[in-house]
Amino acid sequence: MDKIQLLYVENVISRKKTGVQQNLSFFMRVESSSYDKRIDVLWAGEDGDWQTLPANYHSKLEHDQEYWQAQVSFQLSPAKSLPGNIRFGLRCRTSAGECWDNKQGLNYSSQADSGIKVVCAVPVLNTGFANKLEDGQKNIPITVAVDKFIDADQVTVHWTTDNWRHTHKTPCHFKRAYWDKESLSNARNPNQYGVAAWKGWLRIGQAFRLEYSISLERHGQVFWDNNRGKNYSLSREPLKVLILNLHCYQEDNQDYKFSQIAKAIDELNADVVCLQEVAELWNGGAGDWASNSARIINDRLPTPYHIHTDWSHLGFDKYREGVAILSKYPFVKQDARYVSDSHDAYSIHSRKVVMAQIKAPYMGRVNVFSAHLSWWEDGFAGQFKRLCEWAETQQSAHVGATLLCGDFNIAAGSEGYHLVVDGHQYDDQYLAANSEGVFEKIFRVNDPHWQDYPSDDYRIDYIFLNKTSELHVTSARVLFTDQDYGRVSDHCGYFMTFEPK
Repeated sequence: MDKIQLLYVENVISRKKTGVQQNLSFFMRVESSSYDKRIDVLWAGEDGDWQTLPANYHSKLEHDQEYWQAQVSFQLSPAKSLPGNIRFGLRCRTSAGECWDNKQGLNYSSQADSGIKVVCAVPVLNTGFANKLEDGQKNIPITVAVDKFIDADQVTVHWTTDNWRHTHKTPCHFKRAYWDKESLSNARNPNQYGVAAWKGWLRIGQAFRLEYSISLERHGQVFWDNNRGKNYSLSREPLKVLILNLHCYQEDNQDYKFSQIAKAIDELNADVVCLQEVAELWNGGAGDWASNSARIINDRLPTPYHIHTDWSHLGFDKYREGVAILSKYPFVKQDARYVSDSHDAYSIHSRKVVMAQIKAPYMGRVNVFSAHLSWWEDGFAGQFKRLCEWAETQQSAHVGATLLCGDFNIAAGSEGYHLVVDGHQYDDQYLAANSEGVFEKIFRVNDPHWQDYPSDDYRIDYIFLNKTSELHVTSARVLFTDQDYGRVSDHCGYFMTFEPK
């Protein structure tokens, strides 16, 4: 395909009690080979003045193709007329140069209020589709553009919310006119001059995801728009979890780094944050809440999260050192307990874990544990065993997933990691998201030589997810590197997203 290709343009004038407005929308397919690309629509209305309208990324089509969209609206006023008929072309600029889709230099055109104009030669095309499900949205509008030369007998949306275990069919309808509630009058279907626009509504309720394709039937023939074999899909926001060891106030420029951590939490819109080596001044063992590092980070968020923290032992001879969970959602319940043999506040081998249960929208209840366990030679095996036993007591039919998060002080492939794998209860989620083949050999196939595979993997921070979970990981990335928010600790952070299976 060309590096950039127009799929359709929409040009609609709405007449409402609030005034007359012209809406322009451009939808295009773009090659995704370059990350530095800039997509623009260069257009001119009836006044002849050329303008540049930036386009924005919409969604991914295939591994090398993306959808992009540009939209703009104009309000009619005594001082400003509407653009009316327009001419335009598409431009893609990268560091390697620029390319165009402008009808070989002749430019595309769109008449005022002509509705949707499809420029690709297809009999049926999904238009105006969203790229995600909004929070609280239960009904999904579908607009289908049908070639004006095809007298369609039926247009149907085939859809599922559970990966095609159950399938629904919703018919679409074509109406030449509709009742405009705002203008209190009959309004024509604006596409009478272009393609025929069919409309339907999908009632998905509280479903997390939607996948669908569209069929057109005419005289016994069936034409499909299934997004080039990929189907159209959209979903709610995933559950986003961040883990980080804070290094117990041992960083230079510590205050700035706390702000960087808060910035990352906010920009990534993390739902749950699990922190280790959370510190506050010892103060004779009484602690000092004002200096608590998890509290400081939380207070720097635009909207502070719910926080649950507890401490284990004296750290660096001056801090109460412990762990914390920050959550965007309220805690259904919370707890803290030692998983180590030692409960001595003056022993570094005393290890306490905090637990919180949250109710994540569209995913149900999730148990989250923030842990900082000892090295293998200092008692990891017993601590992990107690942690798993504790987690098991918190499991019920109402809990969809259990996440063991934090600094486990075991390297991938080590004896401690072997203990986790042999337990057949939990899976390493970073590995599941980024190294599918290696993950299969370690956690699914139990290849006797699996320890050779993670030989170059030096992680000791993990999110372990129980195998019976109703969630699965969809992405995992390393944070707080020189390239990503900067170094804020002697550990990197890990950011992962989860969705229902």
